[in-house]
Amino acid sequence: MEIQDNMANEGMELEGSATTAAVMNTSLYYSGNITRITLSTYYQHSLYVASSYIIAYFLIFLLCIVGNTLVCLIVAENRRMRTVTNLFILNLAISDLLVGIFCIPTTLVDNLITGWPFSNTVCKMSGFVQGVSVSASVFTLVAIAVERFRVIVYPLQPKPTVFVAKAAILLIWVLAVLIMCPAASALTVDTVPFHYMVYNDDFNHTFPLYTCYENFTNPRMSKVYTAVLLVLIYLVPLSVITVMYSSISVKLSSSVVANRVPPLDNATGPVGGRRGGPPTISQKKIRVIKMLIVVALLFILSWLPLWTLMMMTDYAGLDRDQLDLLTSYIFPFAHWLAFSNSSVNPIIYGYYNENFKRGFQAVCKSWRRMAGEAMRNHNQPVLGLRNRVHNDSKLNDIANANANKSARVGSVVVHRERTHGEESIRVSALASAVYQAWDN
Repeated sequence: MEIQDNMANEGMELEGSATTAAVMNTSLYYSGNITRITLSTYYQHSLYVASSYIIAYFLIFLLCIVGNTLVCLIVAENRRMRTVTNLFILNLAISDLLVGIFCIPTTLVDNLITGWPFSNTVCKMSGFVQGVSVSASVFTLVAIAVERFRVIVYPLQPKPTVFVAKAAILLIWVLAVLIMCPAASALTVDTVPFHYMVYNDDFNHTFPLYTCYENFTNPRMSKVYTAVLLVLIYLVPLSVITVMYSSISVKLSSSVVANRVPPLDNATGPVGGRRGGPPTISQKKIRVIKMLIVVALLFILSWLPLWTLMMMTDYAGLDRDQLDLLTSYIFPFAHWLAFSNSSVNPIIYGYYNENFKRGFQAVCKSWRRMAGEAMRNHNQPVLGLRNRVHNDSKLNDIANANANKSARVGSVVVHRERTHGEESIRVSALASAVYQAWDN
């Protein structure tokens, strides 16, 4: 629409020029009152800044999709790996996949374009699915910490069963849905009054600016709801994870000291001769402690900036310029940092666990080998029907001759059995490596 025509129809007068600034405040006179409007460009950033955002978000999107998909495939294709811990890891991978599919792309588009470019339904579904997936991911991290706490700190107590793990996973998703129901009902799309967009620096044609926000009946409810989410999705999980992993670290540290100091009566006996064994076990336990600390620290650091900014926007009383700065530059980085936690979760265990790393490498080598065989089969020349029949008859004659020869000598049969045995050894080694990767 043309802003001059709209103003003329409403008896308003435009003061100043709107052709030299990307974002401009303009005073309008209407029936003796002054009304200030804002004109904003369609794209929030320059090409350089927008390209940086796209590359950064694409990297974590790729890591999230590939890593968590690989985790899901490995667990789903091996029945023996469906243990309690592996079920939680599978659920974590699924929730992280939802974060990558629904959170990363929509957040990137929202950070690049001024206003909300999608419909009201997408506004509700996007916010709801984002909140549910993030909540499920956080609650799954808590469940993993609690399960490992019970197994390591109290090894003599009955271990959680697969049924208990499935019930816990169901409870995780139910809680995540219940927590985000208020947001789904309150999210709506509405126009921003006295704020318009321009495209290609054509300030003579403007478009209404839409925004997706939580429209509670009581404006204070938005602040209260943000505080409740902070407690339920960040502070409480943070406290539980810290306590669980701290207890595990203390338990493993005491076990390390006990292994390094053998009893005095056995110092010169057969056990004393194996004093080189315990330090090796201790190093493995120390590596586990480091892995647990990294998991907790990454969760704390990746989500802390985003929650801090959300609380600042609701409670700090920032002015318009400060809010624009947060929205344009700081919020995109905070979202990227929070979503990166879902991308690095599959990598942490592979980095600190050699068996896990070998399992991923074995799967990748298997995929490359199958891809190479498929390419070789695809590049083989296609024979005509007459040539194919002729060659097939030759192959049958050769096979019959080899069979008669192997019956007389027997060496070919032994060689073939050895070849098949080598293939079975390679296949079993692959399955064993993948299984051992999740055994810890």
